[in-house]
Amino acid sequence: MSSAIDWTEKYKKKILPASKAIKKITRGSRIFLGTGCGVPYHLVQELASHADQMADNEIVHLLTLGDTPSADPKFQNQFRHNTFFVSANIRDAVSEGRADYTPIMLSDIPELFRQKRMPLDVAMIQVSPPDRYGYSSLGISVDITKSAFESADMVIAQVNQKMPITHGDSFIDISEIDYLVPFNEPLREFEGAEITETIDKIGSYVARVVENESTLELGIGALPQSVCNNLLETGVRDLGIHTEMFSDSLIPLIDQGVVTNKKKTIHKGKVIASFAMGSEKLYEHIDDNPMFQFHDTAYVNDPYVIGQNRKMIAINSALEVDLTGQVCADSIGHKFYSGIGGQVDFIRGAKRSPGGKAIICIPSTAVDGSVSRIVSRLSEGAGVVTTRGDVDVVVTEYGLANLSGKTIRERVLSLIAIAHPNFRNELLEAAKSMHYVFEDQVPFLVQGTYFASEYEMTERFKGPDGPVDVHFRLIRPDDSDRIKELFYDLSEESIYFRFLTPLKSLRRQTLQDFYNVDQSRDISVVAVIKSGEEGENETIIGAGRYLLNRSTNEAEFAILIQDEYQGKGIGTYLLNHLMRIAKSKGIDAFIAYVHPQNQPMIRFIHKTGKVVESKLAIQDEEYTFRLKL
Repeated sequence: MSSAIDWTEKYKKKILPASKAIKKITRGSRIFLGTGCGVPYHLVQELASHADQMADNEIVHLLTLGDTPSADPKFQNQFRHNTFFVSANIRDAVSEGRADYTPIMLSDIPELFRQKRMPLDVAMIQVSPPDRYGYSSLGISVDITKSAFESADMVIAQVNQKMPITHGDSFIDISEIDYLVPFNEPLREFEGAEITETIDKIGSYVARVVENESTLELGIGALPQSVCNNLLETGVRDLGIHTEMFSDSLIPLIDQGVVTNKKKTIHKGKVIASFAMGSEKLYEHIDDNPMFQFHDTAYVNDPYVIGQNRKMIAINSALEVDLTGQVCADSIGHKFYSGIGGQVDFIRGAKRSPGGKAIICIPSTAVDGSVSRIVSRLSEGAGVVTTRGDVDVVVTEYGLANLSGKTIRERVLSLIAIAHPNFRNELLEAAKSMHYVFEDQVPFLVQGTYFASEYEMTERFKGPDGPVDVHFRLIRPDDSDRIKELFYDLSEESIYFRFLTPLKSLRRQTLQDFYNVDQSRDISVVAVIKSGEEGENETIIGAGRYLLNRSTNEAEFAILIQDEYQGKGIGTYLLNHLMRIAKSKGIDAFIAYVHPQNQPMIRFIHKTGKVVESKLAIQDEEYTFRLKL
């Protein structure tokens, strides 16, 4: 009981109104300001109202929201902001030279304070009222605030009953705070942007790659909300969360049992984060909730800690991505727009994770569709936040480009395939001029996506070494090398029957003919087997396509299956798949041209039960089969 009396007496002696607490700050001081929705707003307003008593004061922060009066041009002789992340309310000040931006990995900021490489004179923070032991919680903002509290020469804390009590490394001893300003006010709330059709498509593609028992980095805004919405529809189970920040989008995943954290490698059963931004409902949900643990960013964003999570999926955004995979995420040309934040921390952590994926999401265009965000080269002055060696997958509303382990040529074709159709061939010409691709690379004919879900199916078959899952999808330009491997795996007999000539090599033009199809008229589908821990390796074991003759409304089709997978039902499935697609497009019949000695193919066609006409052209030495759809 005596210890409780001791801290309460000390507590009373530290209490000051904001106006008097601010007067303790001397001119020329470096002042740290708490983060995001945890900003001590009352102290911020009071600081601005006492600007006449200030001079050359530096205000350091990670992310601020809403009205920031100290950034007003009229106060530029009193205050100069130094931000680690250029948020909307400070963007003009930075671009006009009235404020500074310090680019740094979020995981490195705490040590910047603790090692006194950026000494802090004052830390202005916001905390919950102390418990019976004299400990307050930093609540929704532990991030870099904990290290600032530990490192500053003087700490002024706004004590707010609205601040949730959070578990983890959020508690601070009230005796270590110099001045306490009791003031209750609603916490700042954050509402993400509206989910557009484009963002929803991106979210749906990201949700496709999330496997059961994955651990996610989510973030805030329309994109994470879209990912969460789509995850609710996929049936994925037992997800975990390890993220620097989160918002309301996480709560439905928990409520509906999608996020359980039960299968996490570390911190089983816990959501690990460093700060939260969202609605009052979110703050109520995490208040004294032991599922949520908040730690500082030196821990949460440590790539070595992140990498201990099995199947860690880092989901981040960008402003533009060049054709080699370089990611600009903090500036538009010379103008700083956001910050490095935790993107590199989590991407490199995910790369270390067994089964992990580092994903960059980006709408294909900007400025109302007039500018491509997939670019041949980054804009002048644009900074590379994430290198071309770090990214696994880039996602736009047109699909997913897998870059991991790919050559520049493969990357270029993959990224152009997910660019907006209006810019694909312009990007291709630029790539040719830089010798990234072959000079005779054919133009892109497809005006939509190469990743249409209605054409994607997975079926299990008996393989040479046991059951195997075969994935059927549209062919893509970056499949050229995989098609070449399929060709060289064929027997001489299979090559002869397919091409009706004894080819010893595959000309590049012949190779390009496989995937150079106009989907509005023709369809080309491949049968793929995935391997590797993340399923990142794809081997094409079969290909099928049809080419429409519009004058007859009939399509010529061809099927090619690797020898060791023939007779397993894969060709039949592939043909039926092509038939379903053709029938949905109103095509009347399929036409096949087969060598008379290709008895396996002839038997295969007859087994379909759809042959309505067949004839042998003696001179051409080939059978013509007509299959009614």
